[in-house]
Amino acid sequence: MSLMQEAAVAVGAGELEHALEQYRRPLTGYCYRMLGSPFEAEDAVQETLLRAWRGFDNFEGRAALRSWLFRIATNVCLDMVKSRERRALPVDFGPAQEPIEANLHTRPEVTWIQPIPDSALLAAADPADTAVAHETIRLAFVAALQHLPPRQRAVLILCEVLRWKATEVAELLDTTVASVNSALQRARATLEASRLSVDDTAATIDEAQRELLTRYVDAFQRYDLDALTSLIQRDAKQCMPPYDMWLSGRDDILAWWFGPGIGCRGSLLIPTVGANGSVAFGQYKPSESGSGHDPWALQVIEMKDGRIADFVFFLNTERLFPLFGLPPHLDQ
Repeated sequence: MSLMQEAAVAVGAGELEHALEQYRRPLTGYCYRMLGSPFEAEDAVQETLLRAWRGFDNFEGRAALRSWLFRIATNVCLDMVKSRERRALPVDFGPAQEPIEANLHTRPEVTWIQPIPDSALLAAADPADTAVAHETIRLAFVAALQHLPPRQRAVLILCEVLRWKATEVAELLDTTVASVNSALQRARATLEASRLSVDDTAATIDEAQRELLTRYVDAFQRYDLDALTSLIQRDAKQCMPPYDMWLSGRDDILAWWFGPGIGCRGSLLIPTVGANGSVAFGQYKPSESGSGHDPWALQVIEMKDGRIADFVFFLNTERLFPLFGLPPHLDQ
């Protein structure tokens, strides 16, 4: 009898539930990278733990509990991706467009990569491990993963992100080590074509970047064109899911902000937990009722070389603001 089974017999259901819950965070990270949605990842983890609970009598301890749970999670994720197209970011649908309102075209929510709070994935850990974890939940990285066939995706995440041995992955997927290594090689080549690598690490935010963010919040809330121009890189990018339009270059971004997007003048930015290893703010526009400010977007920002290089404005605030702990309205 395995230690887990002995625990279940000796202590009962409460002990089993505790043992399974210890794997919720790593399972969430795995399922999020597989599916590209925090909501689908939560559903997948819940289904995984439910199947494990129901099937625990059949777990005979031949494999580690971790391997057994990840096998279940992999099967759940593979089933879920069969029924839909891959999730993406607007840059995956074509070239940048002019900053005009006629280019705003919406796509269904299921189309898009959705952000996840860092707090849902990242526990206290070795700083090097945390840096890799941040890099491998970046929006661009998660979007690139979705280009991989689902089993290749699972192999890459398990081997490169979670650092499983090829023998462990082969056992989990009921295949050979040679097949795992072949799938891993093909997956790496696809990522390299996107100029992304698991070996890249995200730098922690330093004092200069914190000062940059403070200046950005002040400039955005004042809607100061000159100040914003000085803070944004010349080749910066912006997108706004669920719209498939994306903008390339500071000039076009600001042409949008001070043109079709002028309704954002007077917005307030509220800092929240990090999203996908990046800085995030809740943006609230002046309410049409004339009282306070209403949710408009979750801004996810990336910085590079002392300026802001990338903006993603997620407009589905009804679902995302509660996930990030942001209030539904600002009175002041």
